[in-house]
Amino acid sequence: MSLKTVAALLVFALFSFSRVDAAYADVEIALSYKDKKFDPSEISAPANTPIVIKFKNLDNDAMELESDSLKIEKVVPAGKDATIKVKAQKAGRYEFFDEYNEKTARGALVVK
Repeated sequence: MSLKTVAALLVFALFSFSRVDAAYADVEIALSYKDKKFDPSEISAPANTPIVIKFKNLDNDAMELESDSLKIEKVVPAGKDATIKVKAQKAGRYEFFDEYNEKTARGALVVK
């Protein structure tokens, strides 16, 4: 094989793998918390895709983002940000809440 053929095959292989990685990239979702409520209260993501929630606690108190169905539990101090990784989920509705204010601070992740 010539050097040009080998180089062309390497370039093709690199582009092929980069497209595969892009197809399986995490979905990023922005979510904030203020006045004991999530904004937005409902977020969505595609099925079978890992999710990264970029979370901002804009409240004056710490909160604990929790979900039994998503298997997450994260304390976020007042005025701080957090990155929360969620495993790929099947289609469905997954509830989450602030453990410290469970009655008012409720939300859902809808996976389609």
